[in-house]
Amino acid sequence: METVTAAVTHDPPGPASGRPGKPLILTEDADLLDDLLRLCAAAGATPEVHHGVPEPRGSWEAAPLVLVGDDAARRVRGAGRRGGVVLVGRDQDDSGVWRRAVEIGADHVLMLPDGEQWLVDRIADVAEGVGRPALTVGVIGGRGGAGASTLACALAVTAAREGLRTLLVDGDPLGGGLDVVLGGEAAAGLRWPAFAGSRGRLGSGALEESLPELHSLRVLSWDRGDSVAIPPQAMRAVLAAARRRGGAVVVDLPRRIDDGVAEALAQLDVGLLVVSAELRAVAAARQVASAVQLLLRDLRVTVRGPYAPGLDDQEVARLLDLPLMGEVPVEPGLLRPHEHREPPGAAARGPLARFCREFWERALCEVRVG
Repeated sequence: METVTAAVTHDPPGPASGRPGKPLILTEDADLLDDLLRLCAAAGATPEVHHGVPEPRGSWEAAPLVLVGDDAARRVRGAGRRGGVVLVGRDQDDSGVWRRAVEIGADHVLMLPDGEQWLVDRIADVAEGVGRPALTVGVIGGRGGAGASTLACALAVTAAREGLRTLLVDGDPLGGGLDVVLGGEAAAGLRWPAFAGSRGRLGSGALEESLPELHSLRVLSWDRGDSVAIPPQAMRAVLAAARRRGGAVVVDLPRRIDDGVAEALAQLDVGLLVVSAELRAVAAARQVASAVQLLLRDLRVTVRGPYAPGLDDQEVARLLDLPLMGEVPVEPGLLRPHEHREPPGAAARGPLARFCREFWERALCEVRVG
């Protein structure tokens, strides 16, 4: 028997304080308890242990995850129904486990040792206080110089200013480094080469704390050494950890789609294709869009002026057959190079910040409605 999961229609309750809660283990089976304690330790969680439903039942109701040993199923039948209950057993041939799972309202039935990795991941989610995943947005230029990196930085700066936990990921090793765009090339913290060998699960809290903090957001960029490609396993691990922290994740992507970029595209909620409003740029953007859409369903176009004769933002969107997100406004200060300028989107009342704020309001509304 493999790990089988039932449909979960609600999030498990969390502690009232908003901090990560302790998983609750209910069993009298000493061997099973040893295994569950071992898996909790591997996931970085310290559980609360009882033989049956604790009295008073505050722990039963508040625990973000309840692991019920099959031996304790009968003692749990009278407890109030709640989400986040896993019935854990060992007998692969016991068909009665499904009846007992229904009786206690379990969301999942899990058999050890086959389901150990799934359970470690679920417990780790609890230890990290996982809630709604981050809204993850990718920005990609229709051609070189379209302004994708500028827009990605402005989106991240705006999200952080609006109070969202924000992570900006530089997915382009040849782009010069987004930390430079934000004026933080000397800031302490890890860069991409430190994560290039990542496999499996990264701790989302550890990832966040290891990165440079610039303008109230965290930035994963490149160092000044030789550029390296991002292995797909590393991109998967980093973005999965970033998404588990909630808030907003912005990824600046190159036009060339290698395996690492393909992995990033697969994890995006929405992509923004930045297109300059002239015919050669539109032709180049069409090729980029056709490749991106093989991996990303929700791709939208943003247009940058000035406009060539006969073009406007609506016509560019029509030529690309993509939904129009809007016209990216010109931020006058960004056109005047000097050493200590503010990052893109830093002027809260500027046109670029307004564009980004309207994007986040619309995108977050779509997520809530969806």
